[in-house]
Amino acid sequence: MKTEINIFLNKKILIYGIGKSGLSSFKFLKNKNDVFLYDDFNINVKNLSIRKNLVSYQNILKSNFDQIIISPGIDIKKCKLSKFLKKNKDKIYSDLDVFYEFYKNDCITITGTNGKSTTCQLLYEVLIDQKYNVRLVGNIGTPILSIKNIKKHTIFVIEASSYQLEYSRIFRSKFAMILNLSPDHIERHKTLNNYINAKFKLLKNQLKGHFALVKKDDALINKKLKQIKLNSKIKKVDTKKNYQLIKNIDNQFFLSETNRENLSFILELSKKFKLKKNILIRTIKKFKGLKYRQEIIFKTRYLTIINDSKSTSFSSSLGILKANPNIYWLLGGVYKKGDKFNLSKNYFKKIKAFIFGKNKKFFQQKLKGKIHYEKFNSLKQALKKVISITEKQKFVPKTILFSPCAASFDSFKNFEERGFYFNKLIGKYFNGKQKINI
Repeated sequence: MKTEINIFLNKKILIYGIGKSGLSSFKFLKNKNDVFLYDDFNINVKNLSIRKNLVSYQNILKSNFDQIIISPGIDIKKCKLSKFLKKNKDKIYSDLDVFYEFYKNDCITITGTNGKSTTCQLLYEVLIDQKYNVRLVGNIGTPILSIKNIKKHTIFVIEASSYQLEYSRIFRSKFAMILNLSPDHIERHKTLNNYINAKFKLLKNQLKGHFALVKKDDALINKKLKQIKLNSKIKKVDTKKNYQLIKNIDNQFFLSETNRENLSFILELSKKFKLKKNILIRTIKKFKGLKYRQEIIFKTRYLTIINDSKSTSFSSSLGILKANPNIYWLLGGVYKKGDKFNLSKNYFKKIKAFIFGKNKKFFQQKLKGKIHYEKFNSLKQALKKVISITEKQKFVPKTILFSPCAASFDSFKNFEERGFYFNKLIGKYFNGKQKINI
């Protein structure tokens, strides 16, 4: 632990948001400070320790807090404490800040618009197989302050969203990656520039001797790099450079352009850590990816079915649209503000689209004149039509791709629930066979 004065010791702290991130912050800080909890929603809390530390809206307005730890999902502009937070903006911190203040451990923090979770998972497995003491935390699902048994040599692989980085003030990461950038979360950040600034906070906070990887041919990244001065060493990753090596790796997961790009970052970082190449290749060959992220859930000689429920924007689907032949593409949901469909004409003929959900008109406008499409009220109806078409093409190679390019909130709680539902539908059509069956 650091010997200098810790700004999160013996303080009066408000934790705003009692989801996983907020509760882990509370448990970590409660014995070191006077900690209070607040949430916009009336959550039925059974834990007595948590319940007795809940504070009312009225009491917050009367109080003077030293720090406010805010959960990433809370939008300062739209939450109940909006005016209070704007007045106390200089007191707002994130759980990443708390972690940084207490620990000196090396961190590899990964951000970007697409591929963060997959790249974090792959890097974690690579480092585990190379016998590193490593923890996988952050936006991928495990709050950083919930980790126990931290040693001096423990390395943290952190997935960081633009929301987390926007609220962080003092967090620094020795190693950092920005995988790619495209318009995303504009409804929250209001402008593309604000979104990019949140991502680049990761690099701007780095010190001399730190190291960052960014995608070489990303227009938004390169434009931002020209505008700012950074202390860390920046390495531009040529995501096409290792193409031949990746091509020779026998793993279908890396057939898509997106996943090959993710892997390029791992290969570049492996040089810095001097990883053993034979073990590295073995890890890559056995990597299966994450659920609902370009996941092959069914495969025969002539049919491949891919569940990519995690896709919430066009940019996240482009790589997999390029990688497969004769695609029956299921898409729809709540579209992302500012989202653009930039697939080149070369691929239009091999794709037929089946649009479902709330914002059919938006997707229709984006695909009109490019890709043949049909519209349906629900995912179930769309899939039923796709199955009826593909059943008539028994000896033609084809792909059913569920890659929605949209948020799930019109019909589902989250992308996991949406992905599970799709798997369930496929199970019914194929007599419960959701395994890869070659």
